[in-house]
Amino acid sequence: MDSELLAQLNAGSREAFDEIYRRHWEAMYRSAWVVLRDEAASLDLLQDVFVWLWERRGKLEVSTLRAYLVMAVRYKAANLIRQDKAHAAFFEELGRVQPPAVESVSALELKELQRIIGLFTLELPERCREVFYMSRFQYLTNKEIASRLGVSEKTVENQLTIALRKLRLKLGAFSPFSIFL
Repeated sequence: MDSELLAQLNAGSREAFDEIYRRHWEAMYRSAWVVLRDEAASLDLLQDVFVWLWERRGKLEVSTLRAYLVMAVRYKAANLIRQDKAHAAFFEELGRVQPPAVESVSALELKELQRIIGLFTLELPERCREVFYMSRFQYLTNKEIASRLGVSEKTVENQLTIALRKLRLKLGAFSPFSIFL
């Protein structure tokens, strides 16, 4: 049972840590991959979370270990996105992510994030909003966007850079994603 493993981990048991890893790494990896869509980044993120877990052994007070670890992965993934290491994959998958029903807090946070992004797009200048929408919601390439709007690819890149910079600033204020700062 996870509560026994957690108690053993808090006592410093390496065997308990190994068992927690065996039981939960796959769910954690899937959670990271859904957001990042990058195997290497997802594996790095898992390593970071497990190192974090080991370093805090003895101090953990968790009721549901699996949910706690999956949420830790999601928060860490959000921080990677905020740091501009995986933002493109995040926005492409944002509309497709269906959080598990058992994680209602996570689903609420995802809905809030989607709402923030929706409101954010309304604040952008018209051309910037068009480019951002075509890129992140219609999944068009910069070349396709440039062709449709009759502008250069460089203009599209500049507009996306502006939009993403503003969005990173906006998401910086979204406190649920700042737990691992």
